[in-house]
Amino acid sequence: MSKKNQIKSLAGVRQRFDEQEVYKMEKNGNLVGWTIIDNVVGKHEFITYAVGIDATGKVTGIEVLSYRETHGAQIRMQPWRDMFVGKTLSDKFKLNKDIPNISGATLSCRNVTDGVKRLLALHQVVLQS
Repeated sequence: MSKKNQIKSLAGVRQRFDEQEVYKMEKNGNLVGWTIIDNVVGKHEFITYAVGIDATGKVTGIEVLSYRETHGAQIRMQPWRDMFVGKTLSDKFKLNKDIPNISGATLSCRNVTDGVKRLLALHQVVLQS
């Protein structure tokens, strides 16, 4: 099975791009984690965001780098982004249950949530192997 198919199997959404912008984080020569830059479509436009994942596969944070939509920019707010901190690939990522939806930003919320899950799968398939 290809790595892209493994990611889709684990995350439930496909890895669209063959290349992913990934930065390895080290401190004193020891792996601390990874920062992965990604793009997902909101309603019409790309949302560029970054996810920090520690060496054990837990989300350490998420930052929205560029939000181009006319509505739904509330996903940039810290309380919503903090819902991802500590999540792992084995955690549930159900919008409106595990991660709250924001009225007026449903597609942005869903696609970023799916994107974070996909990046955790990428971490497991590519970065931990």
